[in-house]
Amino acid sequence: MKFQCSSCGLRMDSLHFKQEGLMNPKLTSICDICITRNLNPEDYANDAVAAFAQSLLYTFVGAKKQDQSGFIVKNKKERKKYEAFLQDYDGNEIARSQIKRSDLNIAIIKSEDGKLGYVPDQGVTFAQNLEKLGLEVNFQLNEVDFIDRERIRAKYKYRCQYCGRRGRSVDHKDPVSLSHNNDLNNLTLSCAECNRIKSDMPYQLFIKLNNGIVDINKKLVKYENALGTLKEEFEHRRRYLAAQVHLKGVINDPELNAIRKQNKSLQDAIDSLQSDYDDLRLTRKTYFDTGWKLARIKEKKDII
Repeated sequence: MKFQCSSCGLRMDSLHFKQEGLMNPKLTSICDICITRNLNPEDYANDAVAAFAQSLLYTFVGAKKQDQSGFIVKNKKERKKYEAFLQDYDGNEIARSQIKRSDLNIAIIKSEDGKLGYVPDQGVTFAQNLEKLGLEVNFQLNEVDFIDRERIRAKYKYRCQYCGRRGRSVDHKDPVSLSHNNDLNNLTLSCAECNRIKSDMPYQLFIKLNNGIVDINKKLVKYENALGTLKEEFEHRRRYLAAQVHLKGVINDPELNAIRKQNKSLQDAIDSLQSDYDDLRLTRKTYFDTGWKLARIKEKKDII
């Protein structure tokens, strides 16, 4: 859920408008950034927030009517840039764990007021935008050295401990962004795909979801092994064909054409198997994404 602030004009996640109340939560007409400016929500109207607060039986803090004097961020393109930056921050656990929202708000205000001479740029990385705004985040929390990585790979024989496929990614069971724990007992071996899917998901939740698709994981291993064998055979035949063309000194030859036909059939089989494999991988990823999303929704006490 996103609302537009009646003061600065930015559209942002509803969490920026929510405050704790004595009985029920409060929703304000302006965002927490503008409240940091010492602006009073009671001076601003916001019909969308008011209607939403009423539907949830929340307290609305704002005016019924407002004289429109324009937004603090007058340029629409600049508003889009701030909105994209705030979305990056709201969705980044590492950044949120290291930068207080109050400090972020102050930096945004300085930028909006031209005191920094910089507006967040969608053409650079989130880390670069943070740096330009005077905010520091250490995204390099994964400090496992080379020897420990090789030790983990040897321990698990280069096999992903989640799905069983070949893997080289040393993964933190408890996400390093949350635990900062680089101890060996917090490390396991993963394939690149499982590493990406797990990301910052809690280890116990990932294991619970993964235990529900044991047969799918076994099938993925079979696909990987079959594709590896077929691709190796195809590469052997491709080299053999190239050698025969060199020896015969011709390109168009009945024997060579027969080899090409066999190779084409093998390539078609590989393509078909690869397509089935990719479909299963996508389905598995969707399963984890959905499970993680439902778990986060379950943890939320209300809808905003």
